[in-house]
Amino acid sequence: MQEPAITEELIEAHGIKPDEYAEILRILNREPSFTELGIFSAMWNEHCSYKSSKIHLKKLPTTGPQVICGPGENAGVVDIGDGQAVVFKMESHNHPSYIEPYQGAATGVGGILRDVFTMGARPIAAMNSLSFGEKDHPKTRQLVHGVVEGIGGYGNAFGVPTVGGEARFHPAYNGNCLVNAFAAGLADADKIFYSAASGVGRPVVYLGAKTGRDGVGGATMASAEFDESIEEKRPTVQVGDPFTEKRLMEATLELMQTGAVISIQDMGAAGLTCSAVEMGDKGQLGIRLDLENVPQRETNMTAYEMMLSESQERMLMVLDPAKEAEAKAVFDKWDLDFAIVGETIPEDRFLIMHNGQCMADMPLSRLSSSAPEYDRPWEPTEPPAPLEDVPQVDPVDALKLLLASPNYCSRSWIYEQYDSQVMADTMRVPGFGAGVIRVHGTDKKLAFTSDVTPRYVRANPVEGGKQAVAEAWRNLCAVGARPLATTDNLNFGNPEKPEIMGQFVGALDGIGQACLALDMPIVSGNVSLYNETDGQGILPTPTIGAVGLIAADEEPILDYARDGHVALLVGETKGHLGQSALLYEVFHREDGDAPAVDLAAEKLTGEFIRANREWIRCCTDLSDGGLALAAFEMAAASGVGVQIDTDDTATLFGEDQGRYLVSCNFDSAEALMIAAGQAGVPISAVGRFTGDTVRFGKSEAPLAELADLSKGALEQHFG
Repeated sequence: MQEPAITEELIEAHGIKPDEYAEILRILNREPSFTELGIFSAMWNEHCSYKSSKIHLKKLPTTGPQVICGPGENAGVVDIGDGQAVVFKMESHNHPSYIEPYQGAATGVGGILRDVFTMGARPIAAMNSLSFGEKDHPKTRQLVHGVVEGIGGYGNAFGVPTVGGEARFHPAYNGNCLVNAFAAGLADADKIFYSAASGVGRPVVYLGAKTGRDGVGGATMASAEFDESIEEKRPTVQVGDPFTEKRLMEATLELMQTGAVISIQDMGAAGLTCSAVEMGDKGQLGIRLDLENVPQRETNMTAYEMMLSESQERMLMVLDPAKEAEAKAVFDKWDLDFAIVGETIPEDRFLIMHNGQCMADMPLSRLSSSAPEYDRPWEPTEPPAPLEDVPQVDPVDALKLLLASPNYCSRSWIYEQYDSQVMADTMRVPGFGAGVIRVHGTDKKLAFTSDVTPRYVRANPVEGGKQAVAEAWRNLCAVGARPLATTDNLNFGNPEKPEIMGQFVGALDGIGQACLALDMPIVSGNVSLYNETDGQGILPTPTIGAVGLIAADEEPILDYARDGHVALLVGETKGHLGQSALLYEVFHREDGDAPAVDLAAEKLTGEFIRANREWIRCCTDLSDGGLALAAFEMAAASGVGVQIDTDDTATLFGEDQGRYLVSCNFDSAEALMIAAGQAGVPISAVGRFTGDTVRFGKSEAPLAELADLSKGALEQHFG
């Protein structure tokens, strides 16, 4: 089939800038073919090359005694003792989910699950972090329904419990929703599988489902802003099949037991192109592909389409040729394709053949490790003006406004659509703090959380970045888990705008400081840029996913408050109301600075909670909505009323960091106060759990009324 001639319009349509095209001409010493142009476009876009972010990502702490494998592989790997490892990562599927919400979100879940089991781990937990536009925007309802149903439809059918996550609503996401998917799995620490190819002349094998035309150009689409032509991008969204993925996982894990796998990579963004290039580049080898051998579910597919298709449920492997028959038998058993589509070659070359015709011949290393890298101009974010006075409010009336908001109401309407109990190891379902999963066959537990407060990051990227990590730390400590490591999903607008790049640089500075201080290295992650529509960017949203370990000889903190329990506040309260939930939901203001994060104090209070777990019955960290929202949420989860001994607005709704609310009996409260005094940790009794009302000072309302308001708000908006 005759390929189209290369024109300026075609180059621009592929997202390749004039200087980048000049570099392509220099590398090839000739004009590229249409297939080569597509391959360069896929590998040099932001989604695959990280060309705007790589220089700054290198500053993040990524190592530690617990880290087996840091960034650069399909997922990060962390030691949890006894020869076991937890494998985890978070990735975005933002652009596809806005264009086609169900399939965009579903394939986001499918892709992150493949990242985990490609490393040799069986998935045990999933989470998601969702950002939508304002509730009354005409597109929000469709997006919420499609995304939630897509996540549930794929995860439930695959059979992995969804144990946590978050959802937010803000006008900045009207034109760009965010769908960040997290997955974690368990593996033997000495049986991790990597993607670097090795050995010359070894077969390159295609595994899984057949290739179609869905998702062609998806990675390039994900690296561009949206405009009025958005509907034309619908064919770039992939279509998922969770039942095929389940078979692919079982077949892959079984294949790994045969010793046939030299290296393995899932086909995600840019499909066959990216998986082949990354395997070759990491192993410093070339790859030759013969596309007529690629299993196809559509007729007359071109080399361009096969190389850039993002059809789901596919893997690429370098095979030990002596084990070919054994490996093929496994995939035949699971009724999945197994096809030798090429071989490793010694030259630095990516050679694409189709029916005997050379469709692409290019230096492989120039596509990946030697892709463009930019140090884009950036401007630091201007410090926000000081917060103007915030009037005193009736605290229960203010709480009601928070609970009626889609931002702070119960998320049960969302998470009840997800299966959180499949595999029967879930100890805490979504809805109140970090999710907790038993490590099957042991007495260990793993805790999972996902956190970011975008309005903090916009006001003060450095403190906002620190706060995202610190809140993840607190959520893990609050269930008694020792934080191990983090994964990040860095969602920002157009990096070619210095103010946006400044947000990115500042947030990474804060994230790096916090990860270092709290010993939570970044072991995997994803960058999603160009989240803009018609020039309007999202709030900077650097989502932090974190994993913690509860050792076999430790009890998790998973109990509830009981009638008569003392309410203790751990940490220092100053009453910071800048950028607070109260300010936004009650006064419709977004002013003031983000709260300062004292990382030494965070470490001290978190370690205090974990060290004194024997005295604590129930614990939650304080974040959005401060003490008032935390007290209500603990009361609602426990089914008992709460009385807090103040009605001061700043004390109740301030969002000072490094704080926890603890419930315990009187004797334990006394022991905790003594221990806190010895440790130098601020602690105070702020009230008690009793009765069936929520009372702040003299203002009160029935707990049941407030709980109904909270539980019904999302369904009222979107049900």
